Amino acid sequence: MLKKIGVGELRLGMHLHSVCSACREHPFWSTQFLLRDPADLARLRASGVAECLIDVSKGADVAAPAASPAMPLQAEDAAIVVSSPQTTSLEQESARAAQVCALARGSVVALFNEARLGRVLQVEPCVPVVDQIALSMQRNASAMLGMVRLKSHDEYAFMHSVSVCTLMVALAHQLGFDDAQVREAGLAGLLHDVGKAKVPLALLNKPGKLSPAELEQIKQHTRQGQEMLLAFGMPGETALDVCLHHHERPDGNGYPDGLSGNDFTLHARMAAVCDVYDAITSNRPYKDAWGPADSISKMSEWVRLGKFDATVFRAFVDCVGIYPVGSMVRLQSQRLAVVIEQSRGSLVAPRVRVFYSIRAQMAIPTETLDLSLPGCRDRILGRESNAHWRFPFLDALSTTPTARKQ
Repeated sequence: MLKKIGVGELRLGMHLHSVCSACREHPFWSTQFLLRDPADLARLRASGVAECLIDVSKGADVAAPAASPAMPLQAEDAAIVVSSPQTTSLEQESARAAQVCALARGSVVALFNEARLGRVLQVEPCVPVVDQIALSMQRNASAMLGMVRLKSHDEYAFMHSVSVCTLMVALAHQLGFDDAQVREAGLAGLLHDVGKAKVPLALLNKPGKLSPAELEQIKQHTRQGQEMLLAFGMPGETALDVCLHHHERPDGNGYPDGLSGNDFTLHARMAAVCDVYDAITSNRPYKDAWGPADSISKMSEWVRLGKFDATVFRAFVDCVGIYPVGSMVRLQSQRLAVVIEQSRGSLVAPRVRVFYSIRAQMAIPTETLDLSLPGCRDRILGRESNAHWRFPFLDALSTTPTARKQ
């Protein structure tokens, strides 16, 4: 028996029959499967699809118990999600990363709602969220970096904060920060855009070009954010500094103070890189996302123009890769693949998921290749732009935990 439900009603254990959406919009290679993986659930909720059909003869009905494992985690569930910093495989960490991501998003939503209503900001619950992100990154960084890429238009403001937090944690580790400093950097990333809670949503999501007055209004979010944190006794100079100065640029053309060179702090220079990378790799109402590898290439050009600190950007590339998770690449075998995990030994030989034959011009059974292994004869020839290919399932393909391996 088929039943139409809202995507928000989906729970693990339900059998997905189809999504009520155009084929090109849904996030899966195929539909009609039993929802067992929290990562699949997170992708579907982030896809923008509103409704779907479930088959209650093959899986759970909407009357599933409230204690279903798909229920969003609360802050007190922290110990369940992150119990060990030991290294794990991408396949093992993907489900936990999805849960941590959902918890982090919930914390940011609550924080922004408090800010919009003029209430006292409850920052303390954000600290264990940062710790969970950091521990997930220690276990397997690619799982969390892949998961935070999944955003719909309407949740960009929240997931952008989670993404910048995650990238700040990765970059802080790469720069050799100790655990306390990593937490400080991550918390600053999570809070960096809190001032946007004071900007009208219609303005933040405006699809057309901003007028000079509208641009100035948006630029005020840096000062407004710092003022809010100061007013409510936000502890720590790093978050205050990053909130105010993450739009400063080494060439002096940033805002709000037009600082240049090293006149603004290392943390602010880190946040500048993380903020822009996540922004340009995300779909927005006024532009389509650039691919991760295309974004790294473009940002390297901006480094030469003085838009970012060169040392910080090199460290950023060292931790996310030349071909970051989610990048589409062309292989020597004339197949297309999407990057799913970085290799510890080489920036140019990540793990990839192959899915398309260029010669045959057709999809092929997916397989996972570790290009860094001595026995692997394939290699990356270069990055490919999805603006040309327009595959609708790349994000889902890059974060699916399992596939046939080689």
